[in-house]
Amino acid sequence: MRRDNFNLKQFFEFDINSQSVWNPCLQDVNVVIHLAAVAHNNSTDPNYINEVNVHGTVNLARQAVEHGVKRFVFISSISVLGNSTHKGKTLNEDSEYLPHSKCAQSKLDAEIALLNIAKETGLEVVILRPVLVYGADCPGNFGKLVNLVKKMPMLPFALCDNKRSFISLDNLVDFIAVCIEHPKAKNEIFCISDGVDVSIKELTNSIAKGLGKTLIQCPVPEFVFSLLGKISGKQDQIEQLTGDLQIDSSKARSLLGWKPPFTMTDTLSRLSE
Repeated sequence: MRRDNFNLKQFFEFDINSQSVWNPCLQDVNVVIHLAAVAHNNSTDPNYINEVNVHGTVNLARQAVEHGVKRFVFISSISVLGNSTHKGKTLNEDSEYLPHSKCAQSKLDAEIALLNIAKETGLEVVILRPVLVYGADCPGNFGKLVNLVKKMPMLPFALCDNKRSFISLDNLVDFIAVCIEHPKAKNEIFCISDGVDVSIKELTNSIAKGLGKTLIQCPVPEFVFSLLGKISGKQDQIEQLTGDLQIDSSKARSLLGWKPPFTMTDTLSRLSE
């Protein structure tokens, strides 16, 4: 199945928490794809984060079981394994848990709860851990980066040779479609990316190209970014721009035979539409 096969027939709007009643939208449903979560806001009340991301997810999964849903595809995050890697190192499905935020911890807790539900009930659970998702109208950090490129004629990334894994919205949707039906995806975890790692310089240049804009990259030494992070108290944000985060997504390829069908250029070419 590919994304062209999807046909949205009904739309429901719910709060996601431990009390949500999902009966109206679980009738005659075989697969649930759960993407909604509290994200990009570490200052949010941790009780609220857990209510939505953990208890809300568990509640939905248990009601899915009651309605005879066969498979539950859960979009987690690579952040459950950390927010950086060292040169030449990669993260994969067997890497040590290292959640770096309340939201990341809640995603990990939800993963563990879902796998327990799978053992108890026979529900087929598929867990996806995507890296940063990019594409037209993507929110969060990528959206902020696009706005930065739109506003600034120059950026300071000429000397940045970091390597980070990303996944386009197109490739993420395509992989979700594979996980809906593939028998070997049952009760598996997948770290997923485009399979091509790029620097912040390459990413912002690609964004500028997609916007039809000329961008000048200035040569600012790496230590300046570290210094700015310490002074501003935004070391995590600076690390997300200039640090390394590489993942090994070979399991998706070897087990499911999946190959990312879209390039970064394919996806970012639609930014100016």
